[in-house]
Amino acid sequence: MSHFFYDSKDQIIDNVLEGIIRTSPHANLTRLKADTGLRVVIRNDWDKQQVALISGGGSGHEPMHAGFVGKGMLTAAVCGDIFASPGVDAVLSAIINVTGDAGCLLIVKNYTGDRLNFGLAAEKARALGYKVEMVLAGDDISLPDNPQPRGLSGTILAHKVAGYAASQGLSLTEVTEQTRAVLNKTATLGVALSSCHLPASDEEDRVPAGKSELGMGIHGEHGVATLDTQNSREIVQQLTQRLLSHLGDSSDLLLMINNLGGFSALELAILSQELLSSPLGKRVSYLQGPATLVSALDMKGVSLTVLPLTPQLLAALQAPVEVSGWSPVYTPSQMHWHQAAPLPENSPVTPSENAQTAAILVSACQALIDNEQQLNRLDSHVGDGDTGSTLATGARFVVKAVQDKQLPLNDPAALLRWLGESITTPMGGSGGVLLSLLFSAAAEGYAEQQHIGKALLAGLEQMKKYGGAKTGDRTMVDALQPALEALAANADWDQVVAAAEKGAAATAEMKKAGAGRSAYLNADSLQGHIDPGARAVSEVFSAIRRH
Repeated sequence: MSHFFYDSKDQIIDNVLEGIIRTSPHANLTRLKADTGLRVVIRNDWDKQQVALISGGGSGHEPMHAGFVGKGMLTAAVCGDIFASPGVDAVLSAIINVTGDAGCLLIVKNYTGDRLNFGLAAEKARALGYKVEMVLAGDDISLPDNPQPRGLSGTILAHKVAGYAASQGLSLTEVTEQTRAVLNKTATLGVALSSCHLPASDEEDRVPAGKSELGMGIHGEHGVATLDTQNSREIVQQLTQRLLSHLGDSSDLLLMINNLGGFSALELAILSQELLSSPLGKRVSYLQGPATLVSALDMKGVSLTVLPLTPQLLAALQAPVEVSGWSPVYTPSQMHWHQAAPLPENSPVTPSENAQTAAILVSACQALIDNEQQLNRLDSHVGDGDTGSTLATGARFVVKAVQDKQLPLNDPAALLRWLGESITTPMGGSGGVLLSLLFSAAAEGYAEQQHIGKALLAGLEQMKKYGGAKTGDRTMVDALQPALEALAANADWDQVVAAAEKGAAATAEMKKAGAGRSAYLNADSLQGHIDPGARAVSEVFSAIRRH
């Protein structure tokens, strides 16, 4: 099974670059046109008076690198195939096309292919008379003793600091020194719950269910440890302990929260809350993200980058830019609460006795309780199998209120109002709300018309208005509508029951549902199955007949 959205594998990166260029909000990007088909994105407002900044590497990490090309950051991005370094000619072409007398700085992630290709291109450019320097980003701290730490999301902080320095007119030497200095202070650690999926690959994820991998590389390389958890708090504890150990006493930190591609906004919010509540969070003065800054295709993971700040660094990081991929650096907020005004209490009721009303209520509720499993089975064909339990829960609540003599049984309007105000809490979900709408509106209708059938029919109209269902949509309305119309017309009770049963039976032959969960099912799934809500209505009216 493919996990990747694309047309032609051979054209993926060309399509990606065109999409990035055409959707740039600053309209400041262009692609070098070369016979060799090299993939280089450059600023179209570049005049070569400042130090040029070039970065790049394998694609699949979007918005890095092309998303950081623009005023205040990179001059050019050299893009290879997915997870593959661009060739020497592509890098050299970028150098030649954007470098003026001020020279050029190459910002390179510390991977063998990138070091070799960018390094050889730099040597060739120097031989052609260009001033070129190169710095390596190696912010990965997952292996503390690794002599060649990988370049991760901290790389874009180098892009930003270098871009600011270059925009101030500093020399190549000064820009290089400032960029190298920030890279030396930057530390990144990542974790993933699953690896990424490559185009045309059906390889299954190697991370076992319920586990996570600490330090997984941004190309899906194996991490340094498998954690026996996917619990947010436990994972954050592991990450922050290692970062704090690396940082020592450093404080006044920038914390970058980077989505590696597959985390949802919900999960990123949970992560952010856990981080800011951790011991590391107490040292954080500024945040960046949570945002997708350096991804690994669809890897379900995140990386955390920390950088001790100075006023000069903060000024560089907060300077405005004209790029699509950068996320602003800001001060995190404290948790704020605003005292809510209390909700109005239910209308007070004066309990009263009426044996006939009590018997009708209890028999109706008992019908729902007795048919709980049958209604659940019906709902399992067309929904999530809980209609019977939902209705039975509400019914038990009403029966207990009758038994405890809490209801205004001799006041129909007050009783309907109590049902409308009280039924949503025990029932929950849309079913409770729909019945609340019906009974609440019926209470108002009874006060005007003093007729229970007409009042309930008015309540049904409000339920239909907000619920969106009408007769023929294969819902409880198909049984309620004819039954209540008969009741409003003063038909005898046998006719009311017959109308409800006929309406319920008709739902089994309806080929399409117009509302509720059944609306998402095809005709074959619905055929022959009575709607559970409609069946519940017919059972209630049938039970009332016996009283």
